[in-house]
Amino acid sequence: MKLGIFFRENIRLSLASIRNNRLRSILTMAIIAIGIMSLVGIVTAIESIKASITESFASLGTGGFSIRNQQLYGMGWGRNRNDNFITYDQAREFRDRFPIPSSVSLSMNLGSGVTARYKSEKSNPNLWLWGMDENGLRNSSLEIASGRNFSRHEAEMGNRVIVIGSGVADLLFPDGETPLGKVINVAGGQYEVIGVLASKGSGMGMGRNDDLRVIMPIMTARAAFPYMRVSTAVSVIPEDARLLEMAASEAEGLFRTIRRLGPADESDFAVERSDSLAAMLAENMATVTMVASLVGLITLLGAAVGLMNIMLVSVSERTREIGTRMALGAKPRMIREQFLFESIIVSQMGGFCGIVLGILCGNLISVLTGGVFVVPWLWIFIGVALCLAVGVGSGYLPARRAAALDPVEALRYE
Repeated sequence: MKLGIFFRENIRLSLASIRNNRLRSILTMAIIAIGIMSLVGIVTAIESIKASITESFASLGTGGFSIRNQQLYGMGWGRNRNDNFITYDQAREFRDRFPIPSSVSLSMNLGSGVTARYKSEKSNPNLWLWGMDENGLRNSSLEIASGRNFSRHEAEMGNRVIVIGSGVADLLFPDGETPLGKVINVAGGQYEVIGVLASKGSGMGMGRNDDLRVIMPIMTARAAFPYMRVSTAVSVIPEDARLLEMAASEAEGLFRTIRRLGPADESDFAVERSDSLAAMLAENMATVTMVASLVGLITLLGAAVGLMNIMLVSVSERTREIGTRMALGAKPRMIREQFLFESIIVSQMGGFCGIVLGILCGNLISVLTGGVFVVPWLWIFIGVALCLAVGVGSGYLPARRAAALDPVEALRYE
């Protein structure tokens, strides 16, 4: 009972001291808040972008890999039998010969800057145009919200049908009219809409809106744009996820054969596993997080030094108050606890403000870069613990000095 009374009294005196020294307390809280805000804010932004990247890499297919043209810079090592271009015939031969049971899809990214038009409605030239086979949507983790996917017959015969993103549907049919069965103009050609994709939002946190895409059968794309030299990408998702490693090795060997590469030739294409790419990006993000955390901790260290200095000054300014309390019967432990509580309260109040500002600033950055809203609970708890450590570390020495004052000398202090 007595312990609870002492605790409440120390809390009351600490809050009273903070109110009596508002400017000094606010400046100290601001220093701590800036340190916590920089730490939590940067981590929040990174976590948000990481979540967006992870979500975007799911478009490569869970437990799958892709074969793409390899970017060549400068002079290559060894002998290059081919350039980095993958032809449709090579990709199709791979699909037909790949022995491991898998979902294999072929796709072509025909680029952005495409315009679509329906009656009086017209989109901006910012649509993404893709050519895919019947497995393309599945392997890209794209879902049909209404309508259907094109069949293998339509993909191979080059039927003039398309699947559009939800953003394209909203632009061309603002009154809510169903796009299904309508014929729209895409890049100068007439195509029937047979499906609308479920919304995906922005991809990779880079501001690209994945809802602004138009997908047509890959043979239709080749017939409509014969002048475009576009490399064909292959996406593979094994039916048995345990065979992923073996499937990737088998795919590389088979594609080297199709590309007519000899034992001494380097592969002039890239086999990219979705999980390895995501892991690589996560590793890079972890490095950035560590550097950002170091910056925040350095700021917090400066705040701790500032808080300790302010508490030491406070001991000197309140020497007569300390002497009066001791003369009235206050024990050294009570004096020590009062100053220690005051330091902890100031640091926790500053930390709370810093955490709130850090979450807001971090998510504002993520919104501007197309990320998702996140609350870094782990780093919130870490921030609270750091503020507690700063409060105890900064207040312990001043509290000991205050408790060690001689009551008589304290009363005579001017």
